Amino acid sequence: MSVQSRYPDLAGKVVLITGSSRGIGSSIAKRFAEQGAKVALHGRDEVALSAVQAQIEQAGGQALRVTADVTKFAQIEAMRLEIEQKLGPIDILVANAGGNFTRPGIPFEEISEEGWHASLDGNLTATFLTIKSVLPSMRARTSGNIITLSSAASRRPGPMSPIVYATAKAGINILTQDLASQLGPFGIRVNCISPETILTERNEERIPEAQKSTLIEAHPIRRLGTPDDVAQAALYLASDSASWVTGIILDVAGGVVLA
Repeated sequence: MSVQSRYPDLAGKVVLITGSSRGIGSSIAKRFAEQGAKVALHGRDEVALSAVQAQIEQAGGQALRVTADVTKFAQIEAMRLEIEQKLGPIDILVANAGGNFTRPGIPFEEISEEGWHASLDGNLTATFLTIKSVLPSMRARTSGNIITLSSAASRRPGPMSPIVYATAKAGINILTQDLASQLGPFGIRVNCISPETILTERNEERIPEAQKSTLIEAHPIRRLGTPDDVAQAALYLASDSASWVTGIILDVAGGVVLA
């Protein structure tokens, strides 16, 4: 591709990025493709996935579109088999799929059972099931790299916290660290990226300008994050530059999380 590779060891690696049809996931996918990786783009929006694939291929990269409901193990298994058949065994998993399915700041007793399950399933269970599918091959090869996506909300309790989402993401934090401890002897590194407010296309539209200014002032680094901030962190953690780094929760948060 036209961008000079900063991480030549990523060239030829097969990378699955779940939830990569837009936002943080699509930025991560494009950055891996720039490094020469073979990228599996995952999502349920075929039109959005096609657009990301086209951008990667027009720039000279290689990408495969796959679809699956990542709360359904059978669908994940089918997706993994397709990737293995068309690209090869998955070397790097970026478990990015997730989202907030309840209203921030809602009183605890007003959280519905459906909302609770939706947030846990869409974040924590989806991460668990995706890793469960990809891990056996990595363990057999004694090689692999897993990156999970959490959120600063998991470590910033408060009255306006999206409590169910935060709970699910906190579960991802400890899942990451437990896996890192278990899988290190098998040559598999497991790390977590924990972003704060990221100006995805969706957030650019829904956050009023006045609120953006307030959010900026809350960060020691006086700006909000971009999807590329997260993507650059993912490249580092996946690369040999981080070969002795495992089990960390990397705050990509402009300094707003300091403990």
